[in-house]
Amino acid sequence: MRNGKSLKALALSLALAVSFGVSLTPVHAASTEILVWADESRGPNLTKVMAAKSDWVAGYKVVIRTFSSFDALKAAVDAATDLTGPDIIVGANDWVPTGAKSGKLAPITLTAAVKAQFNSSQFFDLSYKGKLYGIPLDINNVAMIYNTKLVTTKPASFGDMVTYYKTNKVAKGLKAGLCVAGGGMSWGAHQVFSALGADAYMMKKDGTVNYGQSFNPSLFGNNVKAYLLDGKKSNGFFPASDTGCKDNFLAGTVPFAVIGNWEWQSYVDAGFTMNLMPVPGVTAGTYGKMFGSVSGALLTSYAAKHGTEAAAKSLLVNFFASTAGQVAYQALEKRPPAEKGAQTSAGVTSGQKGFGSAASLAGIPQIGAFLNNNKGGASYWDSAPAYWTAVLVDGKDPIKEARKLAAIWKTNVISGQADL
Repeated sequence: MRNGKSLKALALSLALAVSFGVSLTPVHAASTEILVWADESRGPNLTKVMAAKSDWVAGYKVVIRTFSSFDALKAAVDAATDLTGPDIIVGANDWVPTGAKSGKLAPITLTAAVKAQFNSSQFFDLSYKGKLYGIPLDINNVAMIYNTKLVTTKPASFGDMVTYYKTNKVAKGLKAGLCVAGGGMSWGAHQVFSALGADAYMMKKDGTVNYGQSFNPSLFGNNVKAYLLDGKKSNGFFPASDTGCKDNFLAGTVPFAVIGNWEWQSYVDAGFTMNLMPVPGVTAGTYGKMFGSVSGALLTSYAAKHGTEAAAKSLLVNFFASTAGQVAYQALEKRPPAEKGAQTSAGVTSGQKGFGSAASLAGIPQIGAFLNNNKGGASYWDSAPAYWTAVLVDGKDPIKEARKLAAIWKTNVISGQADL
C-alpha cells in the first residue's frame, strides 16, 4: 500500500503529464520492459526502429514513450518519481549536471572498445564531476563547405584559402573568401578563431579541459594580421558579419562557407557537394575546432529501482552506442551520428557523414559554464563577435585586442570550473 506522499507525487506527475499531452503509467507494465522517454521527433523514430528490430536486449521489450515537445519532456523529467520515471532518457547534454545532482541520473562505465567509437570530448558533454551518465547520440555542429565550381582542390591550410581569394578576387568577382553562413559570429565562427590560434578553452587529448592554459594572444594576433588584414584594414577575406553569407555562397561569389548541420539539405538541393570539413588551420593538416555538443541517451537511477538497470545498460551499449543502432536511428532522424562507425556507413547521407566526420576531427564540447560566464568582463558570446568588429571594422590592433580577449576567456574558464 502506497503512503500519502507517494500518492501525492504520483498524482502530480500524472497531472503534469496530461497537461503535456501524454499519459504516464507507474513504472512498467512488466519487469521485462525497458522504458525510454523521448521528444516528439526522436520518440516516433525510435519507435519505428524498435518495431523493425526488437531484439536489441534478449528477453526485453523496449517501450518508447513520446512527449509532445522537448520542453514537455524536460518538464516530465523534472516531475518524475520512482513510480513514474523511465529507465533511459533521450535528452540534452546540459541536463546532465542537474540530473546528476538530483540523483535522477545514474553513472555508467564503458569498455575501452566502446569508448574508442566516440570522440572523447563527447563524453565530457555527458559527464559531471568525472562520471559519465549517457551515450552520445547525435551532434550539433558546423563545418566548412567549398564550392567545387570555383575551387578544384581541397584546401590544406588557411593560407591556401587566402591565396585563392587574393588571386581570384577581381577575376571572379568574389565578395569574400570565407564567411559564416550558419551559427553566427560567435558559435559558428569559433572555427575561424581556433584555426588562427584562439580557442575559447584549451582541451587535452583525453577530452578534459586544460584549466591552466589559455591561447597565445601574440600568435593569434599575428595570424590575424598575416591572413585577414591589409595593413590596418580588412583584406576582405573574412567578413566581420554573417549578413548575406549564404546567399553569396550560393551565388558563387564566396568560395568557402561555414554552415550548420540543420541546413545542409538546402545546399544539396542547390547542387552543392557535401565536401564538409573543419576550417583548416594555419599549419597544413591542422583544423580549427568547432563546438560539437551532443544529445545523449541517459541512464536513470529509476532503472535500478525497477530491477531493469542491467537491461537498460545493455540497451545503451547494444543499440545506442553501436554502429548498427545509430545507423538505423539516424536514417530516420537525419542528424549527424556521434558514433564513428555510423559516420562512415552507407546507411547515412553525405551530409550526415560530413558533419559527423568534421566533429570527430575537430569537435569540442560546448561548455556553458565557461561560455555563458561573464566574470572576465563579458561572456564568450559577446566578446567573440566584438573582436571581429574591433579589428576588421574599426581597425584596432589585433594583438592588443587579442590580449583583452585572452584575459576575458581565461577568467571565465577558471571561474566557471566550479560549475562542472
